[in-house]
Amino acid sequence: MSTIAKTMKGILLTGHGGPEMLQYRNDIPVPTPAADEVLIRVAAAGINNTDINTRIAWYSKKGADSTDAGWSGDALTFPRIQGADVCGTIVAVGDNVSEERIGERVLIEPCLTQAKGQQRNPPWYFGSECDGGFAEYTVVAAQHAFAVNSPLSDLQLASFPCSYSTAENMLTRSNVSAQDTVLISGASGGVGSAAIQLAKARGAYVIAITSPSKNQLLLDLGADQVLPRGADLVEGLGENSVDVVIDLVAGKQWPEFLQVLRPHGRYAVSGAIAGPIVELDVRTLYLKDLSFFGCTVLAKGVFENLVNYIEQGKITPLVAKSFPLKEINAAQDLFLKKEYVGKMVLSVAE
Repeated sequence: MSTIAKTMKGILLTGHGGPEMLQYRNDIPVPTPAADEVLIRVAAAGINNTDINTRIAWYSKKGADSTDAGWSGDALTFPRIQGADVCGTIVAVGDNVSEERIGERVLIEPCLTQAKGQQRNPPWYFGSECDGGFAEYTVVAAQHAFAVNSPLSDLQLASFPCSYSTAENMLTRSNVSAQDTVLISGASGGVGSAAIQLAKARGAYVIAITSPSKNQLLLDLGADQVLPRGADLVEGLGENSVDVVIDLVAGKQWPEFLQVLRPHGRYAVSGAIAGPIVELDVRTLYLKDLSFFGCTVLAKGVFENLVNYIEQGKITPLVAKSFPLKEINAAQDLFLKKEYVGKMVLSVAE
């Protein structure tokens, strides 16, 4: 068994703010797995909106006050190692965990119901309430480290956990089936492109919203129809034409989502990149008997289903570009430009 170093390289978030708050260090202590935990040598870690939102205190509803800026609504503790998307290998285990798990290649379920030896309700998020994967090593409760048997590379596997589990959770909560027409906003991003594939795996008819330059890429992923970002959805689709809206955008166009939903339609949301404050006509909500689903905490079985999809080759990894860990600022800058389809992934193993 290889020797585990006492210190590691990683990225420390030192406080809320801009990219300057991220520090690359080579003297971070390697964590020790406690009871029921595993130590993972990180191979690759994906970039996500949640990492940036946490850094800039976007989750705070109190403005400059960051006492509620954590993913769970509490204050963050600094310094913090972020990184919710992790592929790596178990190299050590704590008490109560079989040593047979050493050597397993794993994906980490980022929504943590167990952390630091306690059950968490509400759950913690990996890289927010506890240290995550932007470092050479990380620890997590063993139940959240899922063995994965796949020919895909570490970089490809690291594109899955956060985005694909979020997408699968939205589809699960809104009960998408083969009989449904599903409209997906922000369809070229990590969650949106995952939602296209996962909705098609359920047999649904998928309409994707994206910029025209990405139309063919999304059609190749399985989308049945593509609409341009900013298009009049009612004019393009007609009222009462969609069973489910999978929304990652919100913003000023939000009322149109409710107009195109059929009576008894379902709306699921897990992002608001175009703006979190929207205008709701409550009459539309109750007169059409609509159901709304805010999707954050993963439903039971969602991550296990995702791993099964990966192992069966039913979904495709989309790595737009990879960067060395120390180039995290360049990776996040490109990520924010949204000029790509898929994920930015950091290569942690050297």
